[in-house]
Amino acid sequence: MADYKPQSPFSVPFKIGTPTVTTVKGVPVKTYTESQTVYFGTFRTFGGTESVKDGLYSVIDTATLETWFTPDLQANSRVHLLESDELYEVVGTPEDIQKRHQYLKARLQAVKGGA
Repeated sequence: MADYKPQSPFSVPFKIGTPTVTTVKGVPVKTYTESQTVYFGTFRTFGGTESVKDGLYSVIDTATLETWFTPDLQANSRVHLLESDELYEVVGTPEDIQKRHQYLKARLQAVKGGA
């Protein structure tokens, strides 16, 4: 079995936001504390993911992130891209590639505001 090697250099700087859930008037509210550490990885978008729900067509802004392994990047984390100031949520559990604690791959979805 060949060892995994990233196809591109880890050149995209980002920070990881860790959620804290508090209850305000019986409603859970998430707030994110951004790490001081700057991480680097590869970031790829694929033009979004098409979705049809209840007859409504939409394109969800999705991406993948590959980086060095860190236990800080979890299923409920956010990724803040420093160059573009964009926010993405981690979708699902990040993959510890080959279970070696060397590289990590995560699927992301853009955090959008509005109604």
